[in-house]
Amino acid sequence: MLEYDGSCFCGWQSQPDNCSIQDALEMALSRISDEQIRVISAGRTDAGVHALYQVVHFDTQSRRPLSAWVRGVNALLPENIAVLWASEISEKFHARYSAHERRYLYLLLNQSVRPGINHRKVGWFHQPLDLQPMQTAAEILLGEHDFSTFRAAECQAKSPMRTLTKLEITRRDNLLVFDFCANAFLHHMVRNIIGCLVYIGKGKYSPDWMQTLLECRDRTCAAPTFSGAGLYLASVRYDPEWCLLKPAESPIIAISSHL
Repeated sequence: MLEYDGSCFCGWQSQPDNCSIQDALEMALSRISDEQIRVISAGRTDAGVHALYQVVHFDTQSRRPLSAWVRGVNALLPENIAVLWASEISEKFHARYSAHERRYLYLLLNQSVRPGINHRKVGWFHQPLDLQPMQTAAEILLGEHDFSTFRAAECQAKSPMRTLTKLEITRRDNLLVFDFCANAFLHHMVRNIIGCLVYIGKGKYSPDWMQTLLECRDRTCAAPTFSGAGLYLASVRYDPEWCLLKPAESPIIAISSHL
């Protein structure tokens, strides 16, 4: 399990110029194991997106103490990526397909001036946002729906059907916290939903516009994709049989410590 600041990376997925988090992790693991390592993650985060709880698995013939897979790998990683925990696990486990739920948090700074010290750690919107209409619109998205309106054109998912079990929006002074849980997410789904909620919050549309967007199933009907800077993969839920380290109950505390 690892955490990372995605600000300086081109996303999770490996790229030809080795600019991704996956590239950095695989290079470090390969040096520790003395063999070529390929990893599979619970979810592919976009460029600039962060993770508090990313789960990966890999196969290896090398025998190393668990400390080597944590402290040894960390010594070879960039300082903005850290392995937090490692364990041997059954071949039946799959970081992606064994997961039942993913949780994302989005932090949106709502104030007239842009952030400085929290640049790349939060999203930002300068106009006042009305929380109540956004919360009303968020409730429309709960349950199983065709989320075609909120998927990127390059999304490779076979089906646009997803089950959103939680979408709560709270305000902490000038910080809006969006808390998403779903069985899985489409490419850019969270950021596209955030963009639409911001349109509703600033009064451009009423909350029932969200129902219209669901029904039209057309990406061009919705708001532009919002910045990835404030997005965090907060947790991934698996069956207890895998005995994985549980994520923090309130991962927002971990984020807030940097704000």
